[in-house]
Amino acid sequence: MKCLIAEDHLLSRRILKELLPPQFDCDIAVNGQEAIDSFQLAHESKRPYDVIFMDIMMPVVDGLEALQCIRTLERKMEIPHALAVKVVMTTALDDPHTVIKSFNECEADSFIIKPLSRFKLATELRKLNLLQQAE
Repeated sequence: MKCLIAEDHLLSRRILKELLPPQFDCDIAVNGQEAIDSFQLAHESKRPYDVIFMDIMMPVVDGLEALQCIRTLERKMEIPHALAVKVVMTTALDDPHTVIKSFNECEADSFIIKPLSRFKLATELRKLNLLQQAE
């Protein structure tokens, strides 16, 4: 399973990578622009991401704007909705407005409030059919 972790804090990146099951092959982006660039490069190399874990508050381009760009790119590439990358927004902000915006305006697939845990990740990955029930 190919994934991208878009997170500007080193410790948060390490924690997320350690919490993911071993079958997740992860690339790293330290800001939203790197996430957009990584998404494009993955498609150009015919190895698109199955899932992107996108922090909301990042430098250069924030996670919400990056996700909007990724969804626009998917439409330009004519990627069917069913084959679009799954995007899990992650944030330390417990703000209902941000959650609503993530889903309605940015087309996020899931949302996890930090601190992350193996249980939270597994629950969301199962909902997105990216992890089997037994795992």
